[in-house]
Amino acid sequence: MPEEIPLFPDAASSLARDVDALFVAWSLISAFFTLLIAGLIVFFMVKYRRRGEHEVGLAERAPLWLETAWSIVPLAICLVMFGWGARVFYKLYRPPADAVEYWAVGKQWMWKFQHPAGNREINRLRVPVGRPVRLTMTSEDVIHSFFVPEFRTKQDVLPGRYTSVWFRATKPGTYKLFCTEYCGSEHSRMIGQVIALAPQDYERWLAGGVPGRSMTESGAALFQTLACDTCHLASPAAAAAAAGVGRAPRAPALDGVFGKQVALAGGRVVIAEENYLRESILQPAVKVVAGWTPIMPTYQGQVTEEQLNQLIAYIKSLGAATAAAGTESR
Repeated sequence: MPEEIPLFPDAASSLARDVDALFVAWSLISAFFTLLIAGLIVFFMVKYRRRGEHEVGLAERAPLWLETAWSIVPLAICLVMFGWGARVFYKLYRPPADAVEYWAVGKQWMWKFQHPAGNREINRLRVPVGRPVRLTMTSEDVIHSFFVPEFRTKQDVLPGRYTSVWFRATKPGTYKLFCTEYCGSEHSRMIGQVIALAPQDYERWLAGGVPGRSMTESGAALFQTLACDTCHLASPAAAAAAAGVGRAPRAPALDGVFGKQVALAGGRVVIAEENYLRESILQPAVKVVAGWTPIMPTYQGQVTEEQLNQLIAYIKSLGAATAAAGTESR
């Protein structure tokens, strides 16, 4: 039997209480005004009904204070709820700076996850309690949607681009993961689990896994295997060494590029985030960096989604690894 989403799921993340409070407040306000308006309609219908054939109603004008009140009060309520909702929205979609990045790929009809340490899981994601987790997600085929009711987090997972969601589990447990976007004939069976473990239990699970490379290490190896390092020099030091032997760089250096502004040919400026890096790998001629010739070949069809994730994780790590030395190297 397909799994059912509980009507009143537990609150098992740091965001769940905020979402619940907002939902309950809106429900109570809506119920109050629905009952008030419906009650007044019935009351006025009975009190001011026409009692005789020749009875004619008299025109009345509401006092100014009443007209002002029924305009200002709803406006004030809407503004307060808008501000409250915006605050919750920003908390839901702005992960904290110390969030640990995990990667997810949706596919008919399964979820594939990779941990920063390199551990892989299918339809099951283990996370430590109390640690903020940021999931960077994409799809291999159609639109999916990542939804864990107990965490009050939901985000569409799209083919050809990245989306993200974050959460901080607050208590150990096993929580159902649903795809809430119709994705084909087996959509209702695309069920997974997010398992929140105590930090020490999570570390034991990591240590007991199959030894392998981390996301960054896998990306670095792939960077060399695909010969990316023949054109993209990873750091200013590498660029200086290449210049010393008469080898001019043929593509921009990638050190510290993630999160920075990139000037493109034609005058546009973009931010080098995950979707820009993905597009630059698969369709390098679309957004050419100013001052460089578009000689990079496309890797469309040559790398899998998991390999793309590894390459991007490696490029992101270049900026993080050299942040402390960035001032001197520049």
